[in-house]
Amino acid sequence: MNIDEGLNWISEVCPSQLDNAHLQQAKRCLLDLLGVAAGATLTPLAEHARRFTIAQYGGARSLLFAEGHASPCGVALHGGWLIDALDAHDGQALTKGHAGVALLPGLLALPEVERLSGREFLGLLALGYEVATRAGIALHATSPDYHTSGAWNALGVAAVAARLLKLDSTQLHHALGIAEFYGPRSQMMRCIDHPTMLKDGSGWGALTGVSAALLARDGFTGAPALSATSPEVTQVWQDLGKRWYLHEQYFKAYPVCRWAQPAIEAILSLPQDARNPRFVEQIEVHTFHEAKRLHTVHPDTTEQAQYSLPWSVACALAYGRVDAACVSHFLHDPRLKGLAERVIIHECADFNQRFPAERWAQVKLYLTDGRVIQSEPSEARGNPHNPLSNVELDNKYYRLAEPVLGARAARIHDTISHLEHHSAHELLVLLQTP
Repeated sequence: MNIDEGLNWISEVCPSQLDNAHLQQAKRCLLDLLGVAAGATLTPLAEHARRFTIAQYGGARSLLFAEGHASPCGVALHGGWLIDALDAHDGQALTKGHAGVALLPGLLALPEVERLSGREFLGLLALGYEVATRAGIALHATSPDYHTSGAWNALGVAAVAARLLKLDSTQLHHALGIAEFYGPRSQMMRCIDHPTMLKDGSGWGALTGVSAALLARDGFTGAPALSATSPEVTQVWQDLGKRWYLHEQYFKAYPVCRWAQPAIEAILSLPQDARNPRFVEQIEVHTFHEAKRLHTVHPDTTEQAQYSLPWSVACALAYGRVDAACVSHFLHDPRLKGLAERVIIHECADFNQRFPAERWAQVKLYLTDGRVIQSEPSEARGNPHNPLSNVELDNKYYRLAEPVLGARAARIHDTISHLEHHSAHELLVLLQTP
């Protein structure tokens, strides 16, 4: 598929004709993203995001799960920041990052979304995943640096916004080029080594994508988008509309970096009597290089906790779970601090070779009675080949959303479940803070 064919597909594919399999997967993505957004309102980052966007991007559009209004660019920025504040949203292995975190805020930002049917809304969200995921794979294939997700999910947002604004193929080409050029090519491993509120750049990715479409509509030029048009990435784009990356996203079971989750699974796979924290002297984790860099032992902030393998392992060992409270309310728990100090991380050559397509870890517990308990090699759950069930995703959604939204959480869930029979406006009303 050449660039003209790709642009034609993006411009001409009919969102309302989404088949049932795609429809159901888009609903899963939407529900999961909104649950994470609701849970993220309790993080310190959320209030910073709200204040900044209201002050600097004034307008009439409602913010996602927050009081106040902003311009379309401000709504996109706020929503991307908000979802990114709690590292529990979907992702895709080959991109080493996340698409939905920017796509949903980009879709909510423009007033044109109000006229969509629920089926069209889901169809555009699905379209965004196809463009963003390919842009991410293409960028990693052609750039020597590991960029944050905002560098490439901006292109998916630009494509969705272009459809909402009814841009022609030439304008779409420029919008993708603007989004690629202005996308935040920030250094992802800096965020891993020094966790702060910078996170994965997806707030700026959403902002850039919406801005790119608005600029292109006004005649601003920016083509070409090299991650979509250069010969080196032809293979990535040639199956657009045939292979649906929407179905190749993973869903997280825990609100921490994906790279820490294989070690969590390894801990939880051990017999419960063997993982009594009172009798654990040392915890060895064998994993891949990138996961080893999640090195913070005593996190002081929720960002540090979300990017800490020792803390994630300590929570799994102490509580048998890793949830939002573990990366927020429990940061001063002396028992968790003591367990995190006992975690030693080793790099495994075999697991390095499997990354990024696969993420693995294995753990050994050294007990006070001299026993050594070793797990089998473990992989994070939630991939297409080891998915979270619909019941698990529903439970995750309610754990995150209900404490914040109360009864509204159930209404949002029910509306998404039957969104093809509703208008997008009916859902959007539920996402506004009364």
